[in-house]
Amino acid sequence: MPLLRSIPSTRIINGHEVKTSETLLISEPSYMTNGEYAIVVKGVKYCELTLNSKTTDHVVIKALTTVLIKPDRNKIDEEYDEVEINKGACVEFFFMGGNWYILSSDGLKF
Repeated sequence: MPLLRSIPSTRIINGHEVKTSETLLISEPSYMTNGEYAIVVKGVKYCELTLNSKTTDHVVIKALTTVLIKPDRNKIDEEYDEVEINKGACVEFFFMGGNWYILSSDGLKF
């Protein structure tokens, strides 16, 4: 099963109502966030995950594989086009003022 979602929820992101789930388990080679609070990536060798600022303002990503994380616009921490995390790493992102910021992390590669 490539996606396993928790109980559905509705959030207001950037003034828009987003139908999502609190948590998501991904086993796909690519994914774009959709308002989830926590995402666990596993079951694939590599995953490219895009942070979608239109539907997501805060997300925690746990990697049980290699995950390349890219913003949908601008840069991460106003400096990076992408970050790569390896198995076991966990990163918390917030979207503020038009940019994605890392507020908490372990296991990053720039």
